[in-house]
Amino acid sequence: MKIRVLIVEDEPEFMRRFSNAVLADPELSLTGAVSTGAAAMALLGAQPPDVLLLDLGLPDMDGTEVIRYVALHHSACDVLVVTMFGDDRHVIAALEAGATGYLLKDAGADRIATSIHELHAGGSPISPGIARRILARMRTAMTQLRDESPRDAVLTPRETELLRLTAKGLSFDAIGQLLEISPHTVVAHVKKIYRKLAVHSRGEAVYEANQMGLL
Repeated sequence: MKIRVLIVEDEPEFMRRFSNAVLADPELSLTGAVSTGAAAMALLGAQPPDVLLLDLGLPDMDGTEVIRYVALHHSACDVLVVTMFGDDRHVIAALEAGATGYLLKDAGADRIATSIHELHAGGSPISPGIARRILARMRTAMTQLRDESPRDAVLTPRETELLRLTAKGLSFDAIGQLLEISPHTVVAHVKKIYRKLAVHSRGEAVYEANQMGLL
């Protein structure tokens, strides 16, 4: 069975190029080619495509609105964005809305057809430059998450007080007496401190807490 494709593109030259790319592939079927988001939504119901090839800069609405509509009402349809917008804002907005492929308009006809097949087979074709930036963005986010994680392990006032006493060399029994809690409760607090600071000894706990500015 042929893969049914609907094209949404308001620039005649690009619409012609994308249409020719679909028509030249014997395994693809062009169900329609429209220039507005409203026309696309109407045709989606009348002739549901397998793949929607979509520009983001439409005259009547933002292309991400069409993506959200497809995700909500035609979840079996994959959306391949083909646009001139390669900035992070447009890329992230389109992917978050539900697009599963993202190509820049400089992609050749062969790339367009190949990407439609790849998308329909469960892949996520993305222009190399876009993919590189997404990976860079993920690396930055992971680095920030790693840097911020120690702050997530902030100690409670009681745990901080207990760790200060520990840093002075007091025994758990002595700390229990000073804080008027049992040695078992002291040990329970210590275990929580170790877990939050990802350490395994008093010395490590005091060192890490000092490094994090908690003491």
